[in-house]
Amino acid sequence: MKEIRKAAKERLKGFCRVCPVCNGIACAGEVPGMGGIGTGAAFKANIAALAHWRLNMRLLHDVAEPGTAIDFLGKPLRFPVLAAPIGGVAFNMGDPISEEMYISAVLEGCVAAGTMGCVGDGVPDFIHEAGFSAIKALDGRGIPFIKPWQAAEMEAKIDKALAAGADIIGMDVDAAGLVTLKLMGRPVTPKSPQTLRRMLRKMPAKLILKGIMTPDDARRAVDVGAHAIVVSNHGGRVLDHTPGVAEVLPEIAAAVKGRITILADGGIRSGGDVLKTLALGADAVMIGRPISVAAVGALKTGVTTYLRQIESELIAAMVLTGTPDVSAADPAILRG
Repeated sequence: MKEIRKAAKERLKGFCRVCPVCNGIACAGEVPGMGGIGTGAAFKANIAALAHWRLNMRLLHDVAEPGTAIDFLGKPLRFPVLAAPIGGVAFNMGDPISEEMYISAVLEGCVAAGTMGCVGDGVPDFIHEAGFSAIKALDGRGIPFIKPWQAAEMEAKIDKALAAGADIIGMDVDAAGLVTLKLMGRPVTPKSPQTLRRMLRKMPAKLILKGIMTPDDARRAVDVGAHAIVVSNHGGRVLDHTPGVAEVLPEIAAAVKGRITILADGGIRSGGDVLKTLALGADAVMIGRPISVAAVGALKTGVTTYLRQIESELIAAMVLTGTPDVSAADPAILRG
């Protein structure tokens, strides 16, 4: 990973510092880029919220080979970590590699590691086109996330996603405030429960809603029939001063756990962070910026290497906390 990060730092020079800890401090306000919007407070809150929780080390037990495999919306995963949807890395980061190379590296690296990757959406159109193409090349083994466009564009992109073989589709509703897209003539808008219900009735795929940060929105997601939610503040890139994901995750889990699959995305940097997030109520997690860095540093090999490191750290943390299976991660292993 040291060599992969070194290569990425050189290729991303001027756009991402590839800091020893990706915490949003050095890049605050650098959007486009890897930073958080405005003061960067929301990005930094994600890191701080997870750091607040520590792991209770427990070793008088017989957990030697903990279970990490899960079923994620009908897809078997070796461990509960997916690549978050990040599109436009080539476009926004000085073209260190092409968008097609980047997206393929993420999806193929995830598949090689035994999990799944997601692809993003945006303007120009080659961002989503590269994602759909990569999913099709992998026989549908990838999850496209589509921004909350107005009706005609939304429907057209869902059709493209289905044609690419996707049977799980995400919508990053946390992108609804991106004014830059409106200025480009491609407005995004919030989606009412009624609109989401109509969309689901016509869509022969499972739906993930990303950008859920309150119990009320989580309940609405359940009520409209969504199959999963992602507790996420969009990496701190859309609204300054939101709470960190790990701050709100327990109350969201208390509201809807068992009624809908819960993912969490925000500030996860190690296998220990994965275990903390599961103990706080998530069924699986997403990791964004570090996987992008790994993809730029060494393409598919970089992504697979990084994910194997995360898996190894997760297993070690489970052994050292006496957690027999990821589904059994419990708040008792945490100290706040």
